[in-house]
Amino acid sequence: MHPHDSPTPLPPEEADASARRRPGELRRIARLFRPYRGRLAVVGVMITASSVVSLASPFLLREVLDTAIPQARTGLLAALTLGMIGVAVATAVLDVWQTYLSTTVGQRVMHDLRTGVYAHLQRLSLAFFTRTRVGEVQSRIANDIGGMQAVVTNTATSIVSNGTTVLATVVAMLALNWRLTLFSLAVLPFFVWLSRRVGAERRRITSERQRKMAAMSSLVQESLSVSGVLLGRSMGRSPALVERFARASDELADLEVRSSMAGRWRQSTVFITFAAMPALIYFFAGWQQAGGSGGAVSTGTLVAFTTLQAQLFRPLAMLLRVGVQVQSSLSLFSRVFEYLDLPVDLTEKPDALTLPRAGERRVRGEVRFTGVGFRYAAADRPARPDGQPDAEPDGGGALHGVDLHVPAGTRLAVVGHTGSGKSTLAYLTARLYDVTEGSVTIDGVDLRDLTFASLADTVGLVAQETYLLHASVAENLRFAKPDATDEELERAARAAHVHDVIAALPQGYDTVVGERGYRFSGGEKQRLALARTILRDPPVLVLDEATSALDTRTERAVQQAVDRLSTGRTTITIAHRLSTVRDADQIVVLERGRVVEQGRHEELLAAGGRYAELVAADRAAEQAAAEAGDLAAGRAGPGAGGGEPREGAAVPAR
Repeated sequence: MHPHDSPTPLPPEEADASARRRPGELRRIARLFRPYRGRLAVVGVMITASSVVSLASPFLLREVLDTAIPQARTGLLAALTLGMIGVAVATAVLDVWQTYLSTTVGQRVMHDLRTGVYAHLQRLSLAFFTRTRVGEVQSRIANDIGGMQAVVTNTATSIVSNGTTVLATVVAMLALNWRLTLFSLAVLPFFVWLSRRVGAERRRITSERQRKMAAMSSLVQESLSVSGVLLGRSMGRSPALVERFARASDELADLEVRSSMAGRWRQSTVFITFAAMPALIYFFAGWQQAGGSGGAVSTGTLVAFTTLQAQLFRPLAMLLRVGVQVQSSLSLFSRVFEYLDLPVDLTEKPDALTLPRAGERRVRGEVRFTGVGFRYAAADRPARPDGQPDAEPDGGGALHGVDLHVPAGTRLAVVGHTGSGKSTLAYLTARLYDVTEGSVTIDGVDLRDLTFASLADTVGLVAQETYLLHASVAENLRFAKPDATDEELERAARAAHVHDVIAALPQGYDTVVGERGYRFSGGEKQRLALARTILRDPPVLVLDEATSALDTRTERAVQQAVDRLSTGRTTITIAHRLSTVRDADQIVVLERGRVVEQGRHEELLAAGGRYAELVAADRAAEQAAAEAGDLAAGRAGPGAGGGEPREGAAVPAR
């Protein structure tokens, strides 16, 4: 049987750990409300006033039954009646205002929590996102924090409101008859114990339910994205995906039923007891009077007492229910706090520097790697196409003792087999990771000494996989420079050889690109990415295999844009096709994270080493591809209308 098929207790070690964490979690939850202490104090005053005012009604009722009606005092009866109506009006007004204030505070706390989690995730290194599914992150922000809403919004005020009401009601009951009060409260400890058991049971089920919801969110995000739909349909797996989703949904529905029914019979026992208590009070009062064990209880006192008792049981039941909700929600808070407690690998120093972009001391763009070593954690190594991590087979670091000098305004090309550490070098230049040995500097300043804003302003990275937002072309370009003018957008697009493509779209720069840019071809997306980088005008440009996924014809068009963008700035190119880097000022060959060759194209070819072997293999691959294309064209025949489609036309959503 699956451990969550029935509400079984936690193992002793897990139960002990949960119990140890609970006080700390409750204190941490309480700290979320600390910025709103003033408003909460006002809410507390209003709740106390409402509770005290509402207690007047039973005493007014006693006077009506014991004095005004028996003595036919109509004036007193009218005053008492108006008093009871006034109590109801005052209580309602106070309740509306305290609900407004408490809801406002709760929503501000929710906002702070959501924003805090999102901001913290933005500060985490790339390693976290390489090992975490997007759907899991979305579920914690949406489902987990959303599930807290009722608790965060209502719990604090409910505890204060009902707690004050219970306390004041007990005092009033004692004033009426202390014997009846003690009889009414005799079962309270049992109810508290029962509610705690129900809360622990709900917490276990809630934790499992949130994990199922996260898994289902990940499945939706992966299978209903454009890439996921293409993969599912092309592989004929759509029915299997539907079946998988149905299983996940069925499991979630089962957990929802279990969560709703958890402890329901036990709670029903509580409510039955509450409902039976007035009858038991009548019996106890009659037994007292018949047995002569206490003073006689008047009819007005008895009615007033049972009225107070009803007022006591309602907030008492609410307090017990809130206790169950708090225990259930602790699993949600734990999941959110797990993200908030993740260590931030990349931090900005308090005295971080800003590189000047103008004036005599502006950034020149000299990049230097000194004794650079980098080692991925086992869980963070990026996967290669063959599924193996981008690191040495013996589990060593991705880079070892790399020493490179890239003078300002020059072009460095980095080549090597898959898994040699090329992309790692690019990521270190943009400080997506921190080096574990040595240093990377720009104009002599260590990247770790710069502000993040200055680093992003100095280094521009164009990755192999272009990411475009589901927004207009103009909004995608302005993501790099929000205050860019229309003229600047057009100038950047022309420099990237993509303006004519944009101008031919139905709404031009206002055309929505579609999810991840699927309205455009691969080459057009790469040129849009280049245009976006041109807008930032970074002194240092890093191109991480920006043309590796393109056909030869498209690659030439993109390469022209790259050449124009590289003019006058330091460029580090991670090359897939070696034909694109022959004109580089220096070429570096990486093998297993080490620099094995370095020089210009002609020098390295003449040396006949690893670079020469790579060039020969690259030429052989291009020749084989060309021969395969000629063979396919010959089979199609002269009238088949073969040939590549015009690259540059917008591609409809696929």
